[in-house]
Amino acid sequence: MTDSLIIPCAHCASLNRLPADRLHDAPRCGRCKSEALPPTPFELQQSQFANQIKGDLPLLVDVWASWCGPCRSFAPVFSQAATQLQGRCRLAKLDSEANPQLSGQLGIRSIPSLILFKQGQEVARQSGAMPLPQLLTWLQQHGI
Repeated sequence: MTDSLIIPCAHCASLNRLPADRLHDAPRCGRCKSEALPPTPFELQQSQFANQIKGDLPLLVDVWASWCGPCRSFAPVFSQAATQLQGRCRLAKLDSEANPQLSGQLGIRSIPSLILFKQGQEVARQSGAMPLPQLLTWLQQHGI
């Protein structure tokens, strides 16, 4: 018997039950048929936030803005992390300019900011850009 995990779709935020041993096989969402766990960060929207933080895989959110130099320089690092962490952690980008209400709700005071959610709860927060090894170490300290 294979253990299954509840995973929100990166595109439509529908909750999907996926076999744990098949997370690296590009599973598709049962509702929208898009790739449920893409190997790249997905865009997080206010309307999907409540569902996206649910599920059995942690969610790491990068809060950023297009005018922010450190945010732009951190983007490739965050993308590399998404590839390396596929199947262990989902990565999302939250544009603070396009989602000011959610940014305020999350208490964002500086960008870039990283927020790690597990089982719908915030478990860690880090401000500022960092190199990939430091990001992976920080996540490892939080069980990722």
